Amino acid sequence: QVQLVESGGGLVQTGGSLRLSCAASGSFFSINAMGWYRQAPGAQRELVAIITSGGIIKYGESVKGHFTISRDDAKNTVYLQMNSLQPEDTAVYYCNVFANVLGRFRDYWGQGTQVTVSS
Repeated sequence: QVQLVESGGGLVQTGGSLRLSCAASGSFFSINAMGWYRQAPGAQRELVAIITSGGIIKYGESVKGHFTISRDDAKNTVYLQMNSLQPEDTAVYYCNVFANVLGRFRDYWGQGTQVTVSS
């Protein structure tokens, strides 16, 4: 199994920055993609950013240009640097990894970390 520990959420003013981290641990053979999704109240969960083991990155349209995703494979950790935060970025942010456990790839999710941007 894979355990994901998220950190870095909190309350920030408009225009501020936060950095989220998500560390993976457990009995997995490898991790392919790592990423972040978010869900605002009353809305569907949406892609924020994802990065593959090969370094391919995809961002959600609403965060392009002010969020940056990166990963440290030595630490099995994915980061999300969020700059120029706006109230519409307020949501619960979920870490996601696509990992090989016992020969099977599947998705694993963190418990979520709240990000609140005050106007």
